[in-house]
Amino acid sequence: MNKIDGLHHLAICTADMKAQIEFFTDKLGMELVALYWMHGVANTWHGFLRLNDESCVAFVQNGDIGKIPVRLGETHAGNPGANCAPGTMQHVALRVKDDAELHALRDRLRAKGVPVIGPKDHGFCKSVYFAGPENLSLELSFSTEPINAEAWIDPEVVALAGIDAEELACYKRSSDFADQGGTVAQPGPDAPGPHMSNYPGGLYEKILATPDDVMLATSENQPPVKVA
Repeated sequence: MNKIDGLHHLAICTADMKAQIEFFTDKLGMELVALYWMHGVANTWHGFLRLNDESCVAFVQNGDIGKIPVRLGETHAGNPGANCAPGTMQHVALRVKDDAELHALRDRLRAKGVPVIGPKDHGFCKSVYFAGPENLSLELSFSTEPINAEAWIDPEVVALAGIDAEELACYKRSSDFADQGGTVAQPGPDAPGPHMSNYPGGLYEKILATPDDVMLATSENQPPVKVA
């Protein structure tokens, strides 16, 4: 059973938090709902822009991010059909309700000087494409019905990806997992992974060795502003 039921937030690095907030609020009508020091990360801000009550686009900024070179085709795709490095975001599609909303937001973007390509009808969704600050590649999209896997999984591409028939059947319906009630022990740093990376020396191993109850008890969970 698939227990993931949506996107809570997508976090994107930025060298200009204000410019990203300005774009997503002014050009796309989103609302800033959080802007605070990122928990557990030194000298770093976290900003959240509301998609709905349970989903946000988030940004992360600190003084070092702007020093990282941007290389189109490597760090950023720059458009929805270009390459970027494995594991990086090629583009992100934000959902809108219907065709009328898609056109309304296209009008909003164009009226504010942002070129928009589309709509394009992809069969299972209809989309428009445009750029955000710092070479973000963005899409607005809607679907009127769930994707039919029998129609949209191409046998030629399945073969090119090295997926056999047994694997395909598993991928189309993930195997069930008996809930262990939160009792499964933390795998160590030698487990198959994948593992998080780019921690300074020894910190990842220290985090993995921290008991879950200690991790929870030491969480930072209070908002920066007290509300009456």
